[in-house]
Amino acid sequence: MSDTALSSLPITAFEDVAALSARRSARWRPGLVAVQGPALHNEVFALSREAAGAGVALALALDDWRHVPRECGCEAEDRRGVLWVQTREAARLGGRPCRAGLPADLQGRVIHVLAEKVEDALFALEEGLRCRDLAFVIGEIPGNAKALDFTASRRLTLASERHGVPLFLVRLDAARDLSSARMRWEATSAPSAPPRWNAQAPGDPAWHAELFRARSHAPGEWLLGEDGKTLRAGRAGGETDRAVANWAAGLQHRRAPRRA
Repeated sequence: MSDTALSSLPITAFEDVAALSARRSARWRPGLVAVQGPALHNEVFALSREAAGAGVALALALDDWRHVPRECGCEAEDRRGVLWVQTREAARLGGRPCRAGLPADLQGRVIHVLAEKVEDALFALEEGLRCRDLAFVIGEIPGNAKALDFTASRRLTLASERHGVPLFLVRLDAARDLSSARMRWEATSAPSAPPRWNAQAPGDPAWHAELFRARSHAPGEWLLGEDGKTLRAGRAGGETDRAVANWAAGLQHRRAPRRA
């Protein structure tokens, strides 16, 4: 853009860009939902052979669920159920949710739906998002199904935001495509920390998660792990973080052009 064109823009345009960059530079972190509210439609891309997708989706859902402020008049404890929708192919690739492997406060409240086709799974997901008696919805769909196009994604986003029920959709073995999801992650398994008391025991689950698209946050990478009921996040990808920080700082310090 030429200097003449820049000078024709109102100063408020630059102020808006600076404010937007400041908001986006606020990094995602566990528990942020208590301050900013939930991002109601999330996608997690993962390989089926690692089982990282369902793990990260459940960890993010539980983190939001445990930190979201309770509205006045609500019970102190959230007793609502959880809907878990899979296609039969997704269950074959990654397995079904096992009650014994779920967190104690979720055991006995998961409603599992096994759909034959992606279209059926999308219908079940949308119907679940319309039900305020559900705490959140998890879906697992393999590949880049034609039925899950941008229009279908938009329908899920609108249903989730209209009724306030969060959706965490796992995309197994899928390539990044068009979507209206507010936060989009790519997750892989990461080495667990050595157990403190028994070196032969498996460690706590750990994942490498990249937030590559978000409406309210800058992109970034984290090493996620769970310790009991707490989601921990360590920083990864320092070079990417520095590049984004420099980009945001440059916008904030950009001087408005002089008026003629």
